[in-house]
Amino acid sequence: MRYSTLLMGAASTLALTTASAAFAGAITIATVNNGQMIQMQGLTDEFTKAHPDITVNWVTLEENTLRERVTTDIATGGGQYDILTIGNYEVPIWGKQGWLTPLEFSADYDVDDLLPAIRGGLTVEDKLYGAPFYGESAFLMYRTDLFEKAGLTMPDDPTWEFIGEAARKLTDRSAGVNGICLRGKAGWGENMALISSMANSFGARWFDEEWAPQFDQPGWKETLTFYAELMKDAGPSGASSNGFNENLTLFQQGKCAMWIDATSAGQFVSDPKQSTVADNVGFKIYPHKDGVDNHGNWLWSWNLAIPASSKNQEDARTFIEWATSKDYTELVASKEGWVNAPPGTRTSLYENQNYLDAAPFADETKAAMNAADITKPTVDPVPYTGGQFVAIPEFQSIGTTVGQLFSAVVAGQSSVDDALAQAQSTTQREMRRAGY
Repeated sequence: MRYSTLLMGAASTLALTTASAAFAGAITIATVNNGQMIQMQGLTDEFTKAHPDITVNWVTLEENTLRERVTTDIATGGGQYDILTIGNYEVPIWGKQGWLTPLEFSADYDVDDLLPAIRGGLTVEDKLYGAPFYGESAFLMYRTDLFEKAGLTMPDDPTWEFIGEAARKLTDRSAGVNGICLRGKAGWGENMALISSMANSFGARWFDEEWAPQFDQPGWKETLTFYAELMKDAGPSGASSNGFNENLTLFQQGKCAMWIDATSAGQFVSDPKQSTVADNVGFKIYPHKDGVDNHGNWLWSWNLAIPASSKNQEDARTFIEWATSKDYTELVASKEGWVNAPPGTRTSLYENQNYLDAAPFADETKAAMNAADITKPTVDPVPYTGGQFVAIPEFQSIGTTVGQLFSAVVAGQSSVDDALAQAQSTTQREMRRAGY
């Protein structure tokens, strides 16, 4: 298998958004524009108070752009960044390649407090290559007031069939309420996170045991047809441009009766300071197809890692230890309330009564993460691991291409059959080229 495909889809030239902090005492951090990271950036002064000799420069980017920039930089040894914000997809692959520096922290950091599933996904040959900033699975968020008004009761174990019926019933265009909001923005970590998980819960799979793509099989047609029709009947206008952040805003503004996405959204929809519907939000496990015993949950973490090309590794390590520590969690709680503590990384958080009392989504988040089995993500056997992604280097390119094809269906620019046929042929070609 060739690693050159890791660069496919990335920019051919580096777009320099900031000068590299190639001198002692300054670090440049590339991160995603999610709420938790914006929060971390806002607390930079707290870090520099304790470490006045370290200057922190931020490059905050939209998710797809971040992935493109850091992938290009690390694969070419560009050295633009001292700290990368990357997922548990990249960490083990890049760690094995020698592109990341192993992390070692002080005893106070308590690495054993990291949730085993999260820590395991960031470890290569007993070395930690990424420190989790927050972790997540996926679940269903819904408006309890709208369900009550419509005479609907959300099951404890919802099926996609129920979700489809409820979404159509709850859609009220005149009132600006969409029955459901789902990711439509193209990207292997955007719409394909949702659609791959949905496909798992429908009984589909990306590849069979011989690495043959499976988009020509009934499970994928059923999945994509259900998704596209649901988005057309009950989703928001312009859904093909909506990712996590766009749907979060819609839900917070009361424009979605249901939203299925990352458990990390729980804090933002439950906080009255940020959400107009905070008092009327319920949480349930990720749906499954009737008769299929697989919820398709994903397991994801956004992590801070040091590229081997960094010239400021000790300062970078100091920042990472601060930003992913128990003390940082306490700091956020003191500034923003316990509901906003970074979720899904430490056992101690889910044993903290202050957090449990403040976070109505805590139990559902932990249950979703525990239910996610990335070693067996599908009903039928597969040669890969990963829930919402396939843990091979080539997936970054292939997943993005397929995501563009499926986003075009939501935009009304392609049919389900055409998109699946193109996904099948494109994936076959790329897998042959990679030597599978």
